[in-house]
Amino acid sequence: MRYCINCCIHLLPNDLHRQCFRCCGPNHNNQKCPVCKGENKIPLYTDSKQMKLLAVWEVRTDHRESWHGFFCLRKGKLCSLIFGLIIMTLVMASYILTGAKHGLLLIPSPFHYGPFTSNPSLMDNESLSDMKDHYQPSKINISYVKDYPSIKLIIDTITSKIEFMTRQRPDLEELRKQEPHMFSVIPNKFLPNSKNPCWYEEYRGNTTTDPYATNSYALYSKRFRIIFDYLRKVFWNHLYHYKGKHYRLRCLPHFYIIGQPKCGTTDLYDRLRLHPEVRFSAIKEPHWWTRKRFGIIRLRHGFHDRYPVEDYLDLFDLAAHQIQGVLQSEEAKEHGEMNNIIIGEASASTMWDNNAWVFFYDNSTEGEPPFLIQDFIHAFQPNAKLIIMLRDPVERLYSDYLYFASANKSAEDFHEKVAESLQLFETCLLDYSLRACVYNNTLNNAMPVRLQVGLYVVYLLDWLTVFEKDQILVLRLEDHASNMRYTMHMVFRFLDLGPLSEKQEALITKSPASNTRRPEDRSLGPMLPTTKAILRDFYRPFNTKLAQVLFDDAFLWKRT
Repeated sequence: MRYCINCCIHLLPNDLHRQCFRCCGPNHNNQKCPVCKGENKIPLYTDSKQMKLLAVWEVRTDHRESWHGFFCLRKGKLCSLIFGLIIMTLVMASYILTGAKHGLLLIPSPFHYGPFTSNPSLMDNESLSDMKDHYQPSKINISYVKDYPSIKLIIDTITSKIEFMTRQRPDLEELRKQEPHMFSVIPNKFLPNSKNPCWYEEYRGNTTTDPYATNSYALYSKRFRIIFDYLRKVFWNHLYHYKGKHYRLRCLPHFYIIGQPKCGTTDLYDRLRLHPEVRFSAIKEPHWWTRKRFGIIRLRHGFHDRYPVEDYLDLFDLAAHQIQGVLQSEEAKEHGEMNNIIIGEASASTMWDNNAWVFFYDNSTEGEPPFLIQDFIHAFQPNAKLIIMLRDPVERLYSDYLYFASANKSAEDFHEKVAESLQLFETCLLDYSLRACVYNNTLNNAMPVRLQVGLYVVYLLDWLTVFEKDQILVLRLEDHASNMRYTMHMVFRFLDLGPLSEKQEALITKSPASNTRRPEDRSLGPMLPTTKAILRDFYRPFNTKLAQVLFDDAFLWKRT
């Protein structure tokens, strides 16, 4: 049976097909059908069963209408193409204008540093990220060339400019002028019956006063508030009462783990804190000497209020309470027992990060910082002990990249960033000394990877200008990983710690390693062989000097 497609379309809403028999049947004729009206319709064939039409197709044989639809389709595609070209043109124009504004275009002019600024008021008008944009280098194609000979020319230029100059140590009066408040808080003498540097400070608050109400560590970080909540509860129990006045015990660290990042400092910290005579600050890495005392929380966020020295001292209150317990014990009072508890602090930025000096201290004529972190630490603690954990600088840099890079991490991307950083470092050395470039905040912020952190000998020589060599213990991560018991015993002897039981020693030396590489970073594999060869050439003269200073060829990190 046949149904006229036109009739069925009209009957579709009621789902009734009986009227189709008026025009549709075995002898249906399109010319005579009153519904079809002579049009050239192609009937739809069905069986004799009643059905519901979910869709109806109308096929026309008029070729003129088909060509009309074809031209409409082509016209629509043409319009879409024109519209797409307009959008693409606008996007490209926006990119070009933005690139020109920020110096991101491929222009032939090389990267030049502006004069070193020493104006602290800059931070009121311009953030650190804005300053980085101001000194942004042009993107030279060298960053994308994976050709060892080409980049080797840059390294040769850098090597020819390396000169290890002795630093002039500032005198004490100059330091006092720079940080008068710090010198008014920290005394120049400490308690004689304590191995750790401690002193009593008069507390002028009352029972309703919150001693930690203004502590910046508690105000700016939620995860530290639990610690300070506990300190508030026990604070009054640890005040020392003498002649109607209240005194609190204040302490500085006896030793510092000063560097370097991604060299095993966290693992050393975790093991050393298990020793019964060792205590650490309430926060593992306060970064006070290098950042917080200048008001730096994160460089990209600019400056905040400066953390006063009192906020830093608050971090050692837990340890001070335990030291006070020893000092006020009967044994100490009757027999003059010495306190052997020592406090440590482990900020891996202490050795190398002097980026903030340019904003707070007067600039020198050679672009070098007039004061460094170690100058102030030595002024207060000339007998402090320093521990440095180092690692093959080539591997350190790759680990640093994997840890801090947020997206698009790959061996190829690392190679490009290394090449760009080398070119920036070379450009700086053409105009400034090695020390000026190493401590150059603008350069350090501009480099995509932190090449400068692996220049260990530059920092070590500057620390040796104020501290004696026997006050500094330098370890290698490779030795620590292969023979942990040996390196930990070196640390115990260096800090003059008491003996341990076998159980205590096993707990310290046999626990799993801390802060190992994340699984997702391990899956990226090693760096490219070309990148490794480039970095080996770059770090070689610095490693050679380091081995000479320490009289140990192990710091050459020679590998086959």
